[in-house]
Amino acid sequence: MILEAVFLYVKPDFVTQFETDFIKASQYISSIHGYLGHRLEKCLEVENKYLLLVDWNTLEDHTVGFRNSEAYLEWKKMLHHYYEPFPVVEHFETVFIYKK
Repeated sequence: MILEAVFLYVKPDFVTQFETDFIKASQYISSIHGYLGHRLEKCLEVENKYLLLVDWNTLEDHTVGFRNSEAYLEWKKMLHHYYEPFPVVEHFETVFIYKK
């Protein structure tokens, strides 16, 4: 499993609309082969900062499957205008997990 992690800085006056549109746009990312789940976390210290975490089966499911899809074009149309600056996307694989 691959974890996509992205800090999103939303233009301050658009936070509420972004959250609404994010929920609607979730249908597009969730339709992609290899998608396993996602969540959006809101920062407690910085009002317009979010953390997007997406689980993918493989890196290519995101970088090729999603990014080259019609669904991505819709996702992009709905959400990319909210970001300032434009986010950096990073991918991680699990090295160790400990849960109690």
